[in-house]
Amino acid sequence: MEQKIGSENISRVLYPSDSVMAGKELRLVQEYFLVACAVRDIARNYLANHNDFELFPEKVAIQMNDTHPALAVAELMRVLVDENNLDWDDAWEITQKTVAYTNHTLLPEALEKWSVALMERVLPRHMQIIYGINFNFLRTLNAYSWVDGEKVRKMSVIEEGHDKNVRMAHLAIVASHAVNGVSALHSELIRTSLVPEFAQLWPAKFSNKTNGVAPRRWLLKTNPQLSRLLCESIGDAWITNLQELQKLEPLANDAAFQAQFAKVKVQNKLKLARIIRDETGVSTDPRAMFDVQIKRIHEYKRQLLNVLRVIHDYLRIVEDGDAPKTPRAVVFAGKAAPGYWAAKQIIKLIHNVAAVVNKDRKANQLLRIAFLPDYRVSLAESIIPAADLSEQISTAGMEASGTGNMKFMMNGAVTVATWDGANIEIAQEAGEENVYIFGLRAEQIELMQRNGLYHAREYYDRDPRIKRVLDCFLNDRFSSSEPGLFRWIFDELINRGDRFFHVADLSQYIEINEKIDADFQDIAKWRRMSILNTARSHKFSSDRTIEEYSADIWNLKHFPSGIQEPPTPAVTSPPTSPIGLTVE
Repeated sequence: MEQKIGSENISRVLYPSDSVMAGKELRLVQEYFLVACAVRDIARNYLANHNDFELFPEKVAIQMNDTHPALAVAELMRVLVDENNLDWDDAWEITQKTVAYTNHTLLPEALEKWSVALMERVLPRHMQIIYGINFNFLRTLNAYSWVDGEKVRKMSVIEEGHDKNVRMAHLAIVASHAVNGVSALHSELIRTSLVPEFAQLWPAKFSNKTNGVAPRRWLLKTNPQLSRLLCESIGDAWITNLQELQKLEPLANDAAFQAQFAKVKVQNKLKLARIIRDETGVSTDPRAMFDVQIKRIHEYKRQLLNVLRVIHDYLRIVEDGDAPKTPRAVVFAGKAAPGYWAAKQIIKLIHNVAAVVNKDRKANQLLRIAFLPDYRVSLAESIIPAADLSEQISTAGMEASGTGNMKFMMNGAVTVATWDGANIEIAQEAGEENVYIFGLRAEQIELMQRNGLYHAREYYDRDPRIKRVLDCFLNDRFSSSEPGLFRWIFDELINRGDRFFHVADLSQYIEINEKIDADFQDIAKWRRMSILNTARSHKFSSDRTIEEYSADIWNLKHFPSGIQEPPTPAVTSPPTSPIGLTVE
């Protein structure tokens, strides 16, 4: 019975905490379980039609989406060498031609490493294979005069030290024929900051493939009223060719179309308001700006920065009598990793601030806060169409791309953002006049970090707005029944370096939100911005992304001329099927 329960945990426990050894081992076993099943299925299907592995790279492409499936490298080698008796060199050539790697993070702590001791205990044969891969790789470095001992140490798949680790990102890079990032800035930072030695060694291996999202899921299905309006206004060709949305641009200044577009938004806000009331008990006015930040809770994604600005707005109302121009409903949703204490504390802070603000009669007519629980795709499908303002405020240089930002854009939300990830490309596509950009740039942050130039206390001492907000964590304004609960935030920001530059960006964030408040009052201007965001979102279709992967990495061919692609059904009424198309 114990063995049965233990085996079922492999697929029963989602995201086990890696803060304890048992959780780490379970996660490693899970990753191997999924990789092993996938590789075995791939090999079985291939061998059903072929007698050897000569054509394997032409028939199979394995795209490692971040480092979680990086064990596919060792597993494919094991299948080829141990189970099918290929020579090591032949197996390695096949593996390199087959696998490719997409990096999704620049944070060093998020790049997976597995203890060599754990690997040797759980996956001993795979560890032998990884040693062999690394031995051969390091031997090839002898041919390069610029590779010294320090670079060898940095590039090795095995991280030396008291506790040896397998660097899964390095394993993926060494084994792949192509490595890509998921936004222009991110891909550049991979080459220049994350793994510059590998980029110097194999410059042609690195490229960019900006993320995309499925428009038939995140616009057609998620926002049926807007989809109907689009079909009535520009036809239905946009469903399979999102570039057709550009036909909306001439309508952006049309008062009648603006009114129809705005009516759809209000209907979506009414729907979300009901969900917020039912889930949290918080009432929201659809006439208010729906200011939305939904994403994984993480310090670099800076939900905390959003809360600091909310506290500033609250203090302006109750202490200064300075009412903001635009009422706001600030909506949060997201989950924290099981072992991520700080992220859970930020969720607690949001709830505590909401409890104070929503009960304050002076403030709650102008400011409401709601944290929707159990964030999931079905909930996102109700939130995204209702958003007026999309919060994309990560520390510059730390968000690989983002995809929520693209979903909001397609549905007509206006973005407030740092110059980070795909926000840059969103600004370039929409026009910087149709988004709100603030904060330090990635190169400024890198310079300040490298030279020790950032001192958050200087901002605190210089700007009374910042001081008043942060002092709330000292005087327990939002934790009167739990004294000292949020003192750690003050210490983290002022005394321990503020790694994610919250304090440095707070004043600009406050000021850009004052401009947003004023612009929201200009109804025609805001509606025009909203329409243009939808009209110019075509770059962020996953159709474009997959075409780029197909052409540049997987080497897939188009249909031969003798084979006709299936026709695309027309859509003339609100979508009802899972993808919005009539299915016979």
